[in-house]
Amino acid sequence: MVRGMCWDRAQRCASKQACSGWAWLVAVAACAIIEAACSHRSSTGQPARDLILATTTSTQDSGLLSVLLPLFERSHTIRVKRIAVGTGEALQMGARGDADVLLVHSRRDEDDFMARGLGSLRLDVMYNDFVLVGPDADPAGVRGQSVLPAFARVAQTQSLFVSRGDRSGTSQKERELWRAAEMDVDGKPWHLSTGQGMAETLRVASEKQAYTLVDRGTWLPLHASVQLVILCEADERLRNPYGVIVVNAKKFPAVHAQAAESFARWLVSSEAQEQIGKFGVDRFGQPLFVPDARPGGGP
Repeated sequence: MVRGMCWDRAQRCASKQACSGWAWLVAVAACAIIEAACSHRSSTGQPARDLILATTTSTQDSGLLSVLLPLFERSHTIRVKRIAVGTGEALQMGARGDADVLLVHSRRDEDDFMARGLGSLRLDVMYNDFVLVGPDADPAGVRGQSVLPAFARVAQTQSLFVSRGDRSGTSQKERELWRAAEMDVDGKPWHLSTGQGMAETLRVASEKQAYTLVDRGTWLPLHASVQLVILCEADERLRNPYGVIVVNAKKFPAVHAQAAESFARWLVSSEAQEQIGKFGVDRFGQPLFVPDARPGGGP
């Protein structure tokens, strides 16, 4: 009974009636507290085992985890402890054996992680896309351009750009785009790094009326809180795939391999994929993420 009440409250936190803008983050944090208080036992009544999930901040800030995790915990004797950091730090946690399972979005780094034997299983889960946002005045004149000419124009005009500047998937994508546009931004006074998550980076970009790169899953819940607009989107280079990785228990015996694999395979199940596909539609008129699991659960 209590467990069901807690789940209902967590769902309402992420619903369209909850809040908008920065208050969305407060609601998401409240959901995490509710889940922690309610997940000591599964629906079977058995004590829950702990599973450490290291994940990117976009899955946390968007509110997606507050929908998915209670569903998983209700049907498994597993309690998921989330640690939301940049993708780079999540992969580092996995490389140290400090997490059981990873949900990240930097395919090149994920493939390297697997090639080094640090992961035992990787599955495609979902994708969304990045968008280039900036002030409506658009001082660099990039509105409507494809992404590489837009990035080049920002550099050529030395228009202010705010970067996360961390090892996140978003930061890695941004650096990839600068390289592809043949622009060197290191040390440039117009290229600022926050070293913070996406929500804080968006806030700084808004305050400074600067450009920044953001994933759509984070942008949609927060866009009403900032004085920025989408200037570049719908470019194939901006695709943003997410994968789940089970950390290799043969390298790290403390890893809860069975529980981690159960969670990974649940994420690509029809139940989870349906939830991913409809998440955000009631509030934003479009999903924040697109389900991307392959039939048979291939990598």
